[in-house]
Amino acid sequence: MNTVDKIINYFSPHSGLKRSMARLQEDAVRTFANSGYSESGASRTKKSMKGWTAKSKSPQEDIDKNLDTLRQRSRDLYMSAPLATSAIKTNRTNVVGSGLKLKARIDFEYLGITREQADKWEMNTEREFGLWAESVWCDTLRLNNFYELQQLALMSWLMNGDGFGLIKQDAPSNWMPYSLRIHLIESDRVCTPNAVYRAASFLPSRVNVLGVNTNNKNPIYNGVEVDKASGAVVAYWVCNQYPNSNFKGITKDWTRVEAFGEKTGNPNILHLMEQERCEQYRGVPYLAPVIECLKQITRYTEATLTAAVVQSFFTAFIKSEVPGGDGLFGSTVPREEQVEDDSDNEVSYELGAGTINVLRPGEDVEFGEPKQPTAQFDAFVSAMAKYTGAALEIPYELLIKSFMASYSASRAALLEAWKAFRMRRTWFANDFCQPVYELWLSEAVARGRINAPGFFNDPAKKKAWCKADWNGPSPGQIDPVKEVQAATLRVQEGYSTRERETIELTGGDWDKNIVQVARENELKQKAFPANNQMNKTNSEGADTNG
Repeated sequence: MNTVDKIINYFSPHSGLKRSMARLQEDAVRTFANSGYSESGASRTKKSMKGWTAKSKSPQEDIDKNLDTLRQRSRDLYMSAPLATSAIKTNRTNVVGSGLKLKARIDFEYLGITREQADKWEMNTEREFGLWAESVWCDTLRLNNFYELQQLALMSWLMNGDGFGLIKQDAPSNWMPYSLRIHLIESDRVCTPNAVYRAASFLPSRVNVLGVNTNNKNPIYNGVEVDKASGAVVAYWVCNQYPNSNFKGITKDWTRVEAFGEKTGNPNILHLMEQERCEQYRGVPYLAPVIECLKQITRYTEATLTAAVVQSFFTAFIKSEVPGGDGLFGSTVPREEQVEDDSDNEVSYELGAGTINVLRPGEDVEFGEPKQPTAQFDAFVSAMAKYTGAALEIPYELLIKSFMASYSASRAALLEAWKAFRMRRTWFANDFCQPVYELWLSEAVARGRINAPGFFNDPAKKKAWCKADWNGPSPGQIDPVKEVQAATLRVQEGYSTRERETIELTGGDWDKNIVQVARENELKQKAFPANNQMNKTNSEGADTNG
């Protein structure tokens, strides 16, 4: 068929009908196939989506295989990036502060005792718990008391993705009647036995996160052994040192620590983590979603700072055709402060404030003039800090500790931040403080130092005896007068209690405050009897007039 025939055939009615039918069929197939998210987030035909290839697999493949890299980068940011340091320390300060304090709350009605008896038991138990918690003997390493261990455990959780507390026992002594000890370890030491780790810091991570317990055939995911049938956590594998440590002379060895005691059901190891996905056994560092952003901000800040420092230097370069002319002026930079020496007959030139360098014949110096956006530095960093804070659930004002907005805006930012702080405080108290307290109380009852009838006979009674609140630092007030007035109204209307408002406003203990106020009033009456009599007379006169 020649070209003319092809053209005639293309424009013939028969060919046109075939093309129309084909288009209708194609449209019908597209309409049937592309429905719902096919034309939005799942589209593979839009130009903006064609190059987006996202493949998510199991939590072990997506998370565990990348944990080593995430941990190293998270720690590096904490040590070198101010925003990263602020994010972790802001959580530390607001979630636990100086430590979450015990407030016993036994279910006295179920236990069949009076409120007065319960108050006495709670005060005695809190006093006895302080004997253990306020001593460094509660720490296996004897470095921190229980409240300082809380700070360390929370920071380890945030920085590394999870933290671990080994439950150990030591012999009681005359000064410490309890044997309970807590040994905090970082997440690196909980790992799969006999895995292959990177040989040097510049090599990529080569960690085999999957293993098998040869005795019972249970799978081990990054040091966490789970039951092969149910998937429940049954044990943790703890290495005697950091797996990628370069210390020589220590043979790596793993110890299998059962998650719970077979006879008591008490935990043998405390695992602190925040789960993102179902069937996830290891935690992700708190900074993981913003690692790239924080690193780029740090690089940008360092480059801008360096450029500003270099531009501030006043350095003169003198060209001379006279041999040996460099002795006329010399350099104002002392030899011991120079970056490079002039050994091997090589001359180095230094930049500095008021520095004079004499060039050798034939030498010249040229400086590049990069366009440093110093004028936009603050606006850019502030914008990036807002995005970072949003991902970390920390408002921009709190992240950079700058409150320049109105009272309403600042208060709204603090309230939003405290939603996240309270959530983490609840998790931390449930996963660390409360289990430790229950272990301590069990030992105290067993040793006869605390009387709790039925504690070991009925799990329901044990729970009733172990009930407690863990109180930490308060949110603080932007306008204390308004905050106190609002608290007073809440108490008057029954929306809250004096005890709860005392905790929220100052982090104090209302019961102890009342005792202390009564004592202070008594001392005041003894110290100023004349003023007390005058106040009494004025009060009686006011009542009579009324």
